[in-house]
Amino acid sequence: MSDNEHFEQLKRWRLILGHSANDKLSDMANGQELLDSEQSLMDQALAAIYDETTEIMTDKPKNSGGRSASLGSSSPKLTKWLGDVRSFFPSDIVSVIQADAIERKGLTQLLFEPETLSQVKPDIRMVATLIALKGRIPEKTKETARLLVREVVDEILARLEHEIRRAVTGALNRRKHSPLPSMTGLDWKTTIRRNLKHYDLDSQKLIPERFYFFERARRSKEWTVILDIDQSGSMADSVIYASIIGSIFASLPALDTHVVAFDTEVADLSEQCANDPVDMLFGIQLGGGTDINKSVQYCEQFISDPKKTLFILISDLYEGGNQASLIRRMENMRQSGVSVICLLALSDSGVPSYDAALAKKLSTFGIPCFGCTPDRLPELIAGALQGRDLQELASAIEPAGK
Repeated sequence: MSDNEHFEQLKRWRLILGHSANDKLSDMANGQELLDSEQSLMDQALAAIYDETTEIMTDKPKNSGGRSASLGSSSPKLTKWLGDVRSFFPSDIVSVIQADAIERKGLTQLLFEPETLSQVKPDIRMVATLIALKGRIPEKTKETARLLVREVVDEILARLEHEIRRAVTGALNRRKHSPLPSMTGLDWKTTIRRNLKHYDLDSQKLIPERFYFFERARRSKEWTVILDIDQSGSMADSVIYASIIGSIFASLPALDTHVVAFDTEVADLSEQCANDPVDMLFGIQLGGGTDINKSVQYCEQFISDPKKTLFILISDLYEGGNQASLIRRMENMRQSGVSVICLLALSDSGVPSYDAALAKKLSTFGIPCFGCTPDRLPELIAGALQGRDLQELASAIEPAGK
C-alpha cells in the first residue's frame, strides 16, 4: 500500500471513529493533520449526532466537560447543521442522519420552527414524524409542515401512479378481445403467437392473417379494493405508502376503493382518500394499540361480490384483539372467493418485523403473508386482478432478506 493510500484510509477511520481517535490516528500519520477544513465541518456535523457526549437539542445549560460538538437549542445552529449535512452527503444518507437526529438527539422539538423545518430534506421518515406530532405542531409551522408532506406525496405519486394505473387497466380491460381495430389497442403478443404459422422463411417476415385487439370498454366499479391499514407506530412507512396508493386506486373508475385505518378503533378514510391524500395522512393517528379483528369486521360490509373483491390487510399482525375470531374472518373471506393478501410491510426495504406465528396460521389457509416494496405493488395488484395464484405471486414478489 502506498503512503497516499495509507493516509486516505486513516482519514476515513478518523471520520468513522470521531474525535476520540484523533490523537492515535494522527500518530499513525506521523503527526499530520488528517482532516482539512471541509472534512472538519463534516466531522462536526456527524459528531452532533453520533458523539454520545453531544446533545443536538437541550434546554439545559451546557456541561463544561468535554462536549466536542453541540447544536444546543439554537434554531440558527440547527439550520446550519442541516445545510452542512445536505452539502456533504448524498440524499439517502441525509435521510438516515435526519432520522437518527430525531431518535437520538430530540430534534423533534426544533422541527416546530418554520425556518428550521424549511431546511429539512423531505422524506418518508420525516413525514411519519410530522404525522405522529401533528397535534403538537404550532399554528405558525403547520403550513410549512403541510408543504413538506405535500412534496413527499407528490414524489411518491410520480413514482408509482403511472405503473399502478397501467397495471390495473391492463388486468381489467385487456382480457377480452374486440373486433374493432385500434392501433393503440393492438395485442401484439397474441397477434404474433397466433400467426407464427404464417412466418415466411424466404423473406424472414411474419405475415399476419389476423390481428387481435384489446377490448377498450371499461366497466365502472368492476372490482372492489379494500385497504385495511394498521396505523400502529411500527407501521409508519407502510401507512404512508398504503394511504397514497389508496388515493391512486380511488382515482380509477374501474375500482370501488375503500381505505380503512385502525388501531383499537376503526377510521374510514375513503372520502379523504378520494379527495386529497395529504388531508388523509393528517387524519391518521400513528401509534396506539391494535385490534385487527375489529377492522376486518368493519371491512366485511364492503364485500358485495366476493369474486370481484381484493382485500389487502397491511399489518405486522401483532393482534391485541380476538385472534381466533380474526383467523375465522380471514378464512371465511377467502373461502367466499375474496382475494385476500396480508402485507406485513409496504416499505422501501419490504422486510417486515411481524408475528410469525399468526402469519403462519393465515398462510395455511392460503392467505399469503409477506413484505413488499412499493415498486413491486403494481405487479402484485395486476396478478391478483388477473386471478393468478396468490401464493405463487407472493413468492415472486417477496424481497430477499425477509
